[in-house]
Amino acid sequence: MRRRVLFLAEAVTWSQVVRLLVLARGLDPARWDVHFAAAPAADALIGRAPGRRWPLRSLPPAVVEARLARGGRLYDGATLDRYVDEELRLFAAVRPDVVVSDLRWSTTVSAPVAGVRLATLVDGYWFRPLAGYPIPDHPVVRLLGEVVVAHGFARGLRWMLRWFARPVNALRRRHGLPLLDDLRDVLGFGDALLFPDDPALVAADRPGTFLGPVRWAPDAPLPSWWDQLRRPVVYVTMGSSGPVGVVPAVLEALRGLDVDVVVSTAGRFAAPAGVRAVEALPGDVAARRARVVVCSGGASTGWQALAEGTPVVGLPANLDACLAMACIAEAGAGIALRPTATPAAIRAAVVRAMEDDVLRARARALGTSAARLDPHARFAAALAGRAPARREASA
Repeated sequence: MRRRVLFLAEAVTWSQVVRLLVLARGLDPARWDVHFAAAPAADALIGRAPGRRWPLRSLPPAVVEARLARGGRLYDGATLDRYVDEELRLFAAVRPDVVVSDLRWSTTVSAPVAGVRLATLVDGYWFRPLAGYPIPDHPVVRLLGEVVVAHGFARGLRWMLRWFARPVNALRRRHGLPLLDDLRDVLGFGDALLFPDDPALVAADRPGTFLGPVRWAPDAPLPSWWDQLRRPVVYVTMGSSGPVGVVPAVLEALRGLDVDVVVSTAGRFAAPAGVRAVEALPGDVAARRARVVVCSGGASTGWQALAEGTPVVGLPANLDACLAMACIAEAGAGIALRPTATPAAIRAAVVRAMEDDVLRARARALGTSAARLDPHARFAAALAGRAPARREASA
């Protein structure tokens, strides 16, 4: 008898949609009755989802980008409340045996209230020791400077993580559920944690299943000029949520180097005249061809570059991207810069990434490591676990 699985994709960035989509497509339809819920705005990205498709409310990406740029919370209480109501109606209609979510903070309430088994996809680097957390590009850093912020960062970080969890805890309190400690407990809430990472690159201090990188690239044709590239390629992309404000500095840094610069805009900015740029590229092909990938440092592009054995120069802004890029830099497979880096600093990092044999060898080694992992087999095995639905005592 087939078991019914419901995927809840939060469409605030491409990553949250496509990671679940790739995993859903890899399930055996003879064993799994697949249901996939995502915002209608993600239809063009999803194409034909496996199984039955359901609409699901998500914040517009522009709203999320603006909130993160201000250093604010991703979700307010009213949004989470609406999410919970919608999820409870969806659970009643679908009656899933298991729910798989990615960045749906509201499932910390809806799953225990409905008594459904919840598997949560979350990058394992969120569960590294707090002492190893990098400083994100928060407005306070730009105001006071990194040296000043670094002095009190260790104390402020725990407060900040708890502050982010407050809207979730307010909603859990209303539903009689125990409070969570901080943002990491929100992100890591579930009966099973699934890490879409390579344990050779990412460490986590709580139990979970390492699936390996969940790879996806847009089904986009290569541009007409692709076969005209003759020099070493530098692939530049900020994806769907990276800091596009750094692109002018990056392009200035690359000017005059004996390289071919290829830019993917994701439809978020207009590239200057004379730059080889397209809205979408098959990122795996671009990373394979590239000598170095310049990106936001986030897991989607970062893991994709390493899967092709290509080193990364990352300019991360938000905490998630900073954590991912910290893993790459600590593994010796890339160079992390602040988004405020000068063109000279970016240029030096790109040249080093192109010429440093040790750094390049480490990137290739991580690509080999990731290739040994089968995320589809690991995901199916984790999903088939018989763990009961989460039950929580009232607060």
